[in-house]
Amino acid sequence: MENNITTVARINDVKIQIIESDEKMIAVRSICDALGIAFKPQFVRLKEDPILSSVVTSMVTTGADGKQYEMMVIPFRFVFGWLFRIDSRNVQPEAKESVERYQLECYNALYNYFTRHDEFLEFRDRIVEKHLIEYDKARTEFRASKEKVAEARERLNKARAVNEVDYLANKDQLVIQFD
Repeated sequence: MENNITTVARINDVKIQIIESDEKMIAVRSICDALGIAFKPQFVRLKEDPILSSVVTSMVTTGADGKQYEMMVIPFRFVFGWLFRIDSRNVQPEAKESVERYQLECYNALYNYFTRHDEFLEFRDRIVEKHLIEYDKARTEFRASKEKVAEARERLNKARAVNEVDYLANKDQLVIQFD
């Protein structure tokens, strides 16, 4: 089966490539070379890790020179966790800042992932509270308006009920206001 190989990054003049077969894989050695860390200790750590040991495997693929090589690979989806655990004190000086920046981004991503639901609930509660206040105010104003409408309707009905007899009875009366 022919593997599809895509270069996704170039770090310290080392190509980082995704090897696509059944799953996207990354060669462990290329990342070690890019970071300037020894492959052997990383491979041992991967093999001893309770989770990563079950996913690290070897794969025969074509190298840049066109020859077939057996490479130790890890699924792409596990690379980020593995890189997060690399001690930045063990990488080449020119890669140290990038590794630490990446790890800080991982800390932030983990925080955001695990707290976003609580932050969402707080955000939604603030919005609901704001609209609840507006709703209560509108209901109060509506009740007051409803009472005013009822009073105005009562006055209108009384005005409509005035007949000619009432008119004539009150027409000639002199109304004097006394304080």
